[in-house]
Amino acid sequence: MHARHLITSTSNARLKQVRRLGTVRRRRAVGGFVVEGYRLLRRALDAGVVVEALYVAPALFRGCGEVVLVARAEATGAPVFEVAPGPFAAVATAGRPDGLLAVVRRPPTGLARLPLEGTSLVLVAEGVERPGNLGTIVRSASAAGATGLIACDPQTDLFHPGTVTASVGAAFRLPLAACRSAEAAAWLRERGVAVVVATPDADTAPWDVDLTGPTALVVGCEKRGVSEVWHREAEAEIGIPMPGEAVDSLNVAVAAGVVLFEAVRQRANVVER
Repeated sequence: MHARHLITSTSNARLKQVRRLGTVRRRRAVGGFVVEGYRLLRRALDAGVVVEALYVAPALFRGCGEVVLVARAEATGAPVFEVAPGPFAAVATAGRPDGLLAVVRRPPTGLARLPLEGTSLVLVAEGVERPGNLGTIVRSASAAGATGLIACDPQTDLFHPGTVTASVGAAFRLPLAACRSAEAAAWLRERGVAVVVATPDADTAPWDVDLTGPTALVVGCEKRGVSEVWHREAEAEIGIPMPGEAVDSLNVAVAAGVVLFEAVRQRANVVER
């Protein structure tokens, strides 16, 4: 790693800019968000995400190939700034920072990002409030091979640090869009994508509905469920059977995983035939 001027103060102007990215307004204004740690940085680079700036604290490295990863980021043109352990810890959010923190370019989140073709599988998450839940949903959708994810009327940012961390890098690869529910519903309708709503009030199990065609699976926040926009648009409504007692709903991220992988199961059976 090349010799660099060392940032030793928490009042450094660049570090102040990093801290300001903790707000969604600032992230959108500057078009960037924070990626923290070796694993997320590696996955961001693997996905071709543009690194606007990389902050490194070599004293905190754990010997997992950090120097090679820094050189890889630098080779893409990313400016690298060395930071003393104290100031670095002041801007890091991880309990045990590993000395790597990057500001990366925020991708566009228009519906046009979702490449609908063939038997597309889209996950629609409406009104999700917690970054961890939204990130877990992104991760599950990516693992299920979904075409993309639409965050409708989101109560948290797709690129909140907690969302990005919970996605374990899936937020860099899965096409993501954010918009109002009415806009997403009309967009899907125009493209012939069947809307299937997951709701605790439905009596039909996911495996009793054909999910092998172009499908948008819709999940809503635990407090309010999905809005009337989606109930009106739905070609089918499904509920996850819960034979256990004293439980009236599942965590939204768990529910999303269940219905996504039921779609995966059905589609695998079609291919096998």
